[in-house]
Amino acid sequence: MAGKVLCEASELYNILNQYTHLPRLAESNYLCLIDACAAESYNFSYIITARIAKWDSDGKFIMPLDVEVESMKYIIVYDSSTHSLSDSGPAIDCAVSIEKASQFPVQILSGGYEKFSALYPFLRTQKILYNIREVESLNPYPVEILPGKLYMGDYRQATNLQILKDLKMNALVNVSDECSLVFKKANCTVLHILIADSAEADLIVSFERMCVFIGSHLNTSSSVLIFSTLGVSRCSAVTMAYLMHHLKYTLKEAWNHIQQCKANMRPNRGFVQQLSDWERQTLGKRVTDISEPKY
Repeated sequence: MAGKVLCEASELYNILNQYTHLPRLAESNYLCLIDACAAESYNFSYIITARIAKWDSDGKFIMPLDVEVESMKYIIVYDSSTHSLSDSGPAIDCAVSIEKASQFPVQILSGGYEKFSALYPFLRTQKILYNIREVESLNPYPVEILPGKLYMGDYRQATNLQILKDLKMNALVNVSDECSLVFKKANCTVLHILIADSAEADLIVSFERMCVFIGSHLNTSSSVLIFSTLGVSRCSAVTMAYLMHHLKYTLKEAWNHIQQCKANMRPNRGFVQQLSDWERQTLGKRVTDISEPKY
């Protein structure tokens, strides 16, 4: 029995927005999201790609036949407002039924639909079913690094005016080698650090400037998006540099945090060395051994 754990709203947000070439939601064993709210609530609106919980005549949850519980990476259940594993309600009842067969812990959304939909109203929908092509065509949002404050994404997301509006974005840090006229329409302050994704590129020389820019906006309750062309290397290096500068994270702690938010992040080897140098500069010594295989 894998057990039950709480899932914060920001965690579900990031799970929904993982992608490689296509959204990971299109993978059959990636996420099973179950809405255990009352039927009338579900019919009104629910979190994107969720399926309604079904119950038998004895009030026991019926697992959908097309879901392979044993191999599903994420099984997340929510009702209207469960906040604790000690609560009682349909989400808990549903999770108890599933956990017996699940390889991974069944997650219960903390705060339920009410909290999630208040934070991310753009991820709720009235659409009942998605076919595979519709799921593949979904536009993932930038991942959330510091809830409601700091985001990390790619150039396509940064030039999508609807995404910037939905996230109430105020400032952008562009560490791609591209620049778009769209930024002038976005009503955002933009810091351009145009740099190639090359092991020889000197990114550390701009770390201080970027950290000051990001911090100045976050301190005024503004939201900031750090982005690069593919959202994998340059932006993750800058985001780690900010966490090390602002929260005094070690490189290892910053790496783990970013990887938890975006599974396929990967600074190039040159940037990893520069982050190690930045760790020494911000913390006064090197703490993280970058010779370990994960780096």
